[in-house]
Amino acid sequence: MNWLDRSIAAVSPRWAYKRLAWRSGMEVFDAGSRGRLNHNWNPSQSPNEHMKATERSLIRARAQDMERNSDIGGAILSAFDRNVVGTGITLQSKVSHDLPGNLEGEFNRQIERLWKEFCKAENVDITGTQSLEEIEDMSIRRYIVDGGIFLVKVYVKDTKFPFKIQVRSVDELDTKNTIVTPSQGNRIVEGVEIDQHNKPVAYHFKKVDGYLLNSVETVKIPAKDVIFLFKKTSPQQVREVSNLATALPRVKDANQFVEAVSIKERVLACLSVFIKKDVPSGGAGRGVRTSSETIDYSGVSLAPGMIGELNPGDEVQTVVPSGQASNAKEWITTLVRLTSAGIGLSYEAVSRDLSQVNYSSARQGLIEDRKLYKKLQKMLIERVLTPIYLEFLDAMVLTGQLNLPKYQQNKDLYIAHVWIPPGSTWIDPLKEVKANETALASNQDTLARICAERGEDWRDVVAQRAAEQQLIRELSGPEPTATDIPKEGADNEPDDESKENADDAA
Repeated sequence: MNWLDRSIAAVSPRWAYKRLAWRSGMEVFDAGSRGRLNHNWNPSQSPNEHMKATERSLIRARAQDMERNSDIGGAILSAFDRNVVGTGITLQSKVSHDLPGNLEGEFNRQIERLWKEFCKAENVDITGTQSLEEIEDMSIRRYIVDGGIFLVKVYVKDTKFPFKIQVRSVDELDTKNTIVTPSQGNRIVEGVEIDQHNKPVAYHFKKVDGYLLNSVETVKIPAKDVIFLFKKTSPQQVREVSNLATALPRVKDANQFVEAVSIKERVLACLSVFIKKDVPSGGAGRGVRTSSETIDYSGVSLAPGMIGELNPGDEVQTVVPSGQASNAKEWITTLVRLTSAGIGLSYEAVSRDLSQVNYSSARQGLIEDRKLYKKLQKMLIERVLTPIYLEFLDAMVLTGQLNLPKYQQNKDLYIAHVWIPPGSTWIDPLKEVKANETALASNQDTLARICAERGEDWRDVVAQRAAEQQLIRELSGPEPTATDIPKEGADNEPDDESKENADDAA
């Protein structure tokens, strides 16, 4: 009730009730109703970024705690680790063979050789501790848990690979200078400096003082040198939010439920013996227990195999909770299903429980999961790997490691490349092979797409098969002619002399 309804209710409750009832009946949507059922559903109507700023750090801290201490959280992250980056995303340079000097793809071989060497930990990481594949793994993990991650492009004094990557956490952003208007007319929102169009201009990080972060000094890095991997879900959004925000309550419920069931089962497993003495207390005489000898039960707990003594007249009353263990599997399964659905995965991908699926349902769930994995792979390729690769090419040309004639004029031709994500196998390879064979024969699919799903380049597959078949022909010698092939049944047909000997013996 608003202030007017409350004022009317003070004079005439009946009039106020009728007025409120008629107003409720005129509401069009149930979701917009302010009646009794939606009385406590009053979300904030503040701008999106203002609402998230107050809870972003707390959600991130809880997600990190789940990452460290939750089995379900570990299962979720393991599913992404296995399927998004997997064994690594492979680069294939596609510089046209028509360019001068690129005989038989010489430029492609040079670029791929240098890229493979650059991806090693000592060359790509400024700390020298992670290879590019490991950086990709960590980027996806931090994208899921923290909501985002920073990859800063830096240059150091290195004669061969001066270009390197510095990985920085979203915790390192300086969030104190929020909504400040510098002289350039830009705003700083949660450590991100944006212009009038909400375009990031620079990022303000806390200065690293050894191992710790200095909360006083700030380092400003231009946005062109920073790769900020995060998911933007609204036009006003500037910062990240953990992708596990909707899953955290369900994971917390599952952990608490498992703990409650575990405590109950441990209590039930405590087989103990209590000795009750039938001796009256108080009075005088031999064998009478005095009040000073009364046993105090405070702080006493059960332990397996214990033998306890009770005061005269005391009895053991047990409380046996029921219900937790009987439906534990169903309840935990429900929580895992809700958690998996909230992050876009199937129950089987997170739980690894395949007891309730058949081939068709397992395949359908795997198809939907792979759509999410491919979406993350595309994001990782377009927003992380490709910018790093283009910067790598510029650095290699400038340092003389790559000799590409007229690189600046023909840059679009030299940067041509493709990324091949890790391949994957199906549940029943025989059925998939037959399906691919039928699709190829009926022109419903291509060899390039089939090979790409397995993480391979169709040109390499065709070239390799041709080389194998050529080698088989060379090792097998000349094919036998028609005269060398014995007639069918020649070895089993007896000659005339054998037939006569057989008749004589008979």
